[in-house]
Amino acid sequence: MSTEKLYDADSHLTEFSAKVLSCEPCKNGFAVILDKTAFFPEAGGQASDRGTLGEAAVTDVQIDGTDVLTHFLDRPLAVGETVTGKINWERRFDFMQQHSGEHIVSGVAHTLYGVENVGFHLGEDIVTLDFDRELTAAELHRIETLANEKVFENVAFRTYYPDEETLKNLSYRSKKELNGAVRIVEIENTDRCACCAPHVNSAAEVGLIKLLDTERLRGGIRIQLKCGRRALADYNEKYQNVRKIGALLSVKQTETAEATQHLNDQLSAEKQKNAALKKRMAEQIIAVTDGAYLFVEDFEMKELQLLADGLHRKTGNLHAVFTPNGEGTSFSACGEETVLNGWLADLKNRFPVRGGGRGGMVSGTVAISCAELQKEFAKAD
Repeated sequence: MSTEKLYDADSHLTEFSAKVLSCEPCKNGFAVILDKTAFFPEAGGQASDRGTLGEAAVTDVQIDGTDVLTHFLDRPLAVGETVTGKINWERRFDFMQQHSGEHIVSGVAHTLYGVENVGFHLGEDIVTLDFDRELTAAELHRIETLANEKVFENVAFRTYYPDEETLKNLSYRSKKELNGAVRIVEIENTDRCACCAPHVNSAAEVGLIKLLDTERLRGGIRIQLKCGRRALADYNEKYQNVRKIGALLSVKQTETAEATQHLNDQLSAEKQKNAALKKRMAEQIIAVTDGAYLFVEDFEMKELQLLADGLHRKTGNLHAVFTPNGEGTSFSACGEETVLNGWLADLKNRFPVRGGGRGGMVSGTVAISCAELQKEFAKAD
């Protein structure tokens, strides 16, 4: 028994009638087999179609090694009845845009640089494709440019099952050895690849192709990709962000990167000035302070450590310095190691503390405010 795959012949078919051959309860609801279907199952790195069969929602579709497709539904269907299936076209077309765009990119990359596509995943938000060697930024830009030229040329897509003799002499891309009937997706003057998924009829349906982030992967490269409506939504989101940044910096959108770099340089310079000022303040505080506990405002951890260390060196006694950190209090303390360890243990017994250290210095946070700590220390005194 096998299921006739209507999507093989017409990827744009959104409604069909079929006979229910079986319906069994399962952990995913009800497992239904039809004599034919337009629902594409999960396969080749792509999730299955969604939609309805009669009044039942199709939540998943799977295929086994015998070409039988199982539809998982939220309610049962009567065996022997004829039902109307409706594909969620928005989802199907989105997946077709992404998958067909990936074929164009992989075909162009293979032609230009001889790379092989060794991995593919079509997610609900992003597509990833893996090539077997690294590509430079310039090479990726050339691939993206030529892939979009194929869209502008509106090159045709063709899907077919070549006979055994034709297949033997046919050059095509495939991630693995295939046996039996092989479905070929051929893109005019661009690519020929074994693939079981629904595809567009021509490249214009793919729309914009945009390569996004990349990462090294097992000697090759993984590329994130968006096509069509996803690429447009991604552009619109980034456009709005750049527009807002431009308004905040009072520059043109094309100048935001340069203006941001300038702002970052200014901030770095101010941080250096602030650090130098804090260091001078710490030196002055050390010169006039002898108390065991010191509370300061707006000091970073490294500055607390500088203060605690300087005070300990000055008096030889244990000194702890505290500052508010927004959620509680940060601290650093210096002293003779045995005394310091006892002090930290006592602090942890009295308050919720995270932190530690060695060599005569400990640092961390206390989950109460500086004001509360001061009151507690005052009570102890």
